[in-house]
Amino acid sequence: MKDFCIIGSGISGATIANALSKKYSLDVFDKARGIGGRSSNKKLNKNESFDHGVQYISPKSIQFKKFIKKLFDKKIVKKWEGKHLFLNVDKKEDKKHTKIIGKKGNNAISKYLLKDINCNFNTEVIKIFNRNKVWEISFSDGSKKLYKSLILTCPFPQLKKLSKKYIKHSFIKKKIKMDANITVMLAIKKGKQNVSSYFFNNKILGWAGNENSKMRFKSKNDLWTLQSTYAWANKEINKNRDNKKINSKVMIEKFFKLTNIKKTKVLFSLNHGWKYSSNSKPLRIKSYWNSSLNFGVCADWFVGPRLESGWISARDLFNKIKK
Repeated sequence: MKDFCIIGSGISGATIANALSKKYSLDVFDKARGIGGRSSNKKLNKNESFDHGVQYISPKSIQFKKFIKKLFDKKIVKKWEGKHLFLNVDKKEDKKHTKIIGKKGNNAISKYLLKDINCNFNTEVIKIFNRNKVWEISFSDGSKKLYKSLILTCPFPQLKKLSKKYIKHSFIKKKIKMDANITVMLAIKKGKQNVSSYFFNNKILGWAGNENSKMRFKSKNDLWTLQSTYAWANKEINKNRDNKKINSKVMIEKFFKLTNIKKTKVLFSLNHGWKYSSNSKPLRIKSYWNSSLNFGVCADWFVGPRLESGWISARDLFNKIKK
């Protein structure tokens, strides 16, 4: 029986798994097809890809800046250069606001942290049960596994559904609202684009990133990642699966109109809905650990809406486990 079962391969799951692996045996499980969680990277082919989750990283805390510095040294991440424009809003780009991206995709950090760890994908946890300090994990394929300890890194609504009876803390009773986001990955005919990203002051479209500007690949087309506002996505997310074509068309039309990019034929588009994208209101705790049950929770929504928040939460949980 291994020491830890960790659910989730996003930044929180990857960080806590990496820290614990120095001393403990463990497995990581994720219902997705690959590493990254909300920092996922969608590959079209061997070269072309979209960062369809996290836009970029801008370190704030001293600890996270040190961590990112190590990743720079190892050539895991790099700066995202170019023009980052604010449209229809009285604001200019802050040159000191560094935008950092993964060298080969924004899931590069999680990939690096999990490179020597056993990860299992397309594996969804449907039930957890604790008996005599042993965790029985049930998966959607009907299989079960036993572990000494369990750590969850899932969004709050999923956490509450899965583990409410095992959490003896007031935060589980809160009404934590996680905002949604709808992302469209767009390919259009090659043009003369010299802008890396746009921030919009619009009710529907919030941001657009030029994937070609990240200098990871050369494409014969212009590839753009479009992200909606939280307000619009919150209204549309439950219908997005059935309305993908409609929602994508609305966002693409806004993109052409707001940027004044010449409207050309859409070569293809992909739509991804993030039902639980972000929590903008941090909690009073950064993570949760129950030493009597060997059960922990870490996730970005404890701390804030940034990728860094997930890393901070995971490091906080690791420090609690060490005590």
